[in-house]
Amino acid sequence: MSAHDVRLFGDAIALSRLEDRFARLKASSLLRLAIEDLFPGRIALVSSFGAESAVLLHMVAQIDQATPVVFVDTGQHFDETLRYRDALVARLGLTSLVNAQPDAAATAAEDPEKFLFASDPDRCCDIRKVQPLARMLTGYDAWITGRKSFQTATRSRLPLFEAEGDRVKVNPLVGWSAADLLDYIRRADLPPHPLVAKGFPSIGCLPCTSRIAPGEDVRAGRWRGRAKTECGIHAESLSQGQDI
Repeated sequence: MSAHDVRLFGDAIALSRLEDRFARLKASSLLRLAIEDLFPGRIALVSSFGAESAVLLHMVAQIDQATPVVFVDTGQHFDETLRYRDALVARLGLTSLVNAQPDAAATAAEDPEKFLFASDPDRCCDIRKVQPLARMLTGYDAWITGRKSFQTATRSRLPLFEAEGDRVKVNPLVGWSAADLLDYIRRADLPPHPLVAKGFPSIGCLPCTSRIAPGEDVRAGRWRGRAKTECGIHAESLSQGQDI
């Protein structure tokens, strides 16, 4: 069943069939199915190269190192994240890294001093993350995300497959726990993001990411002090940037 089937039979019906049929597959098998059978040549992994990103990147590299890996380069990432991205790509032999960047005219007009995050973080995320990714995913039938159900309340009921217009999102790690991720990283001998040891278990852009205190939720350091919990990428409409 492909993205064409989703459009043909209706999102809810087609995705429910996918969910029922493949719910018991382990993550690596689900990824292989999506990359090689469901959406061959029409799927990309979107990676933040954050604290847990090495898991999916490693799995994808074991299947097809030429799978497109899209990184949204907002222009405001930690230097450590950019170095980690380059080191992981080289180590895993990934050959199709794509950097999605904000439109230069939009940032010049709305955020010339790179301080929009302070006054309007939703708009900052929209022009620096949501819009660039939407443009980059044009032409793909599906994309792979690294979201897990344990991360936030809004992600607690994530399915394996989601409809996003005519595109499908695949969430192979939805049922994984934090312990599962750590165990995989250890067994695969994958390098950690250098900021994790410094108190950053969830890593986004530098201005909107802070260290967490012992006992805090792992995403407490994202947009601290605001009601905001998502950047807007995972939404009903990428172009609108509405959070779910």
